[in-house]
Amino acid sequence: EDAGVTIINTGIGWHEARIPTIATSVPRGAFSFVTKKLRDEKIVSVPLCATNRINAPSTVESILANGSADLISMARPFLADPEIIKKSREGRDQEINTCIACNQACLDHAFIGKTASCLVNPRACHETEIMIEPDSISSDEKLNIGVVGSGPAGMAFAHTAATIGHHVTLFDKSDEIGGQFNMAKRVPGKEEFHETIRYFTVQLEKLRKEGKLDMQLGTEMSYSEMERRSGGYPVDGKIDKWIIATGVDPRVPDIPGLDHPNVLSYIDVLRSKAKVGHKVAVIGAGGIGFDVSEYLLHHDDADDHDKKADEVDVDEFLENWGVDKNKSVRAGLLPEEDIQMTKPHREIVLMQRKKGKLGAGLGKTTGWIHRSTLLRSKQVEMIAEVSYDKIDANGHLHITIGKGDKKSTRVLEVDNIVLCAGQISKRDLEEAAVESGGDLTTKVFTIGGAYEAGELDAKRAIDMGTRLALRIKDDDVVPGKHAFQADIGAEEKLYDTMMKLMR
Repeated sequence: EDAGVTIINTGIGWHEARIPTIATSVPRGAFSFVTKKLRDEKIVSVPLCATNRINAPSTVESILANGSADLISMARPFLADPEIIKKSREGRDQEINTCIACNQACLDHAFIGKTASCLVNPRACHETEIMIEPDSISSDEKLNIGVVGSGPAGMAFAHTAATIGHHVTLFDKSDEIGGQFNMAKRVPGKEEFHETIRYFTVQLEKLRKEGKLDMQLGTEMSYSEMERRSGGYPVDGKIDKWIIATGVDPRVPDIPGLDHPNVLSYIDVLRSKAKVGHKVAVIGAGGIGFDVSEYLLHHDDADDHDKKADEVDVDEFLENWGVDKNKSVRAGLLPEEDIQMTKPHREIVLMQRKKGKLGAGLGKTTGWIHRSTLLRSKQVEMIAEVSYDKIDANGHLHITIGKGDKKSTRVLEVDNIVLCAGQISKRDLEEAAVESGGDLTTKVFTIGGAYEAGELDAKRAIDMGTRLALRIKDDDVVPGKHAFQADIGAEEKLYDTMMKLMR
């Protein structure tokens, strides 16, 4: 202040200490208490600005109203929705595309030289190539489009296509939109995924009221029905082109005894809410394996309420990570032995086939948080280089660890085994179109997980759906040549070159 500063931004810092500060697992406004302390103690007289995991107008107003800060600063929320302030001012909070703090397309991109963008808004930093203008296509370019599947890819395609002027009919066998986001939102630390489903629900409903989109939920689409609708029935609803966004099925590994009733898939656990015992073996340590482990570690079967972002307990988060709000110790961090963590609900063994660190493929700026959360619980054992030998009559898993002279065997006497061994694209509708050799061969476009199964990559799915919607009218866009992505920028090329030189 003496040096002439007129505003102080009280950012809590980056990761000088291994405490999450901006990832989605951090509750909204978790560090505003620091700004409030500075303000209450009247150390300075200039305005104080709070920051870190403030992504919604309700959180902003709460922090200002309780006297925690004079001002609020936000960054990533403007990537997710550049009109966040305008919409808030106009009372349209439900239309805000909320930042879910995933870091997947912003910070994770920045650290490898890619152009920063946003998982929920692929237009961010690509505004000149992804231009979505309402009713911007001419009448002779308008198509009647059927979209099968309302996960991230299907929602993004339907929203963009209907906005620019196509008529879209969205089908899903489920009675709700969101696809696998409806499972992700149940994972502790991913409560913000509720917001993406809410955003698309509101936007699609607006388009439905405008007559640009129909939703037929609870409808499982078959190839014969696609043929019927493409053949002109009903007459006023003939489908010109089909978008297949049916997602993925869990990959089932070849393990003797896999049909034992103690064996569950991640879908059984997260979607069907299957009861899971106290001791659990999780097969597969990718993103899904970590998510399922964290869910099982903290999920209380006696309280099956799915928390939303505003319901996450800030104090519990701070206590679990040893953040001392009372400043009783230096740097505000308690010694590890004094941290009182929430008691885990289960004991878990998390395994993968390959050698190396578990979770190595997780997000560049968030993977360490997932690993640390599980390890700090002291109830999760992580094992690499595992061969799954069999599941015996008792439902116990027999494994071999390592190879050659160093290999050893174990029997995991667990209550349940949860399969998180990857995914397989659901391409039956596309394959039926190709096999038929009929007119639909050139009218069926597969996107999202159905196009490429991976770690349930919502970033790729939403980007792919959005970009295809803008070009689906073009004659040169045909099945097999319909996957578009951002060009590789100069920074990414430079980064790749530098990494090659350093190897």
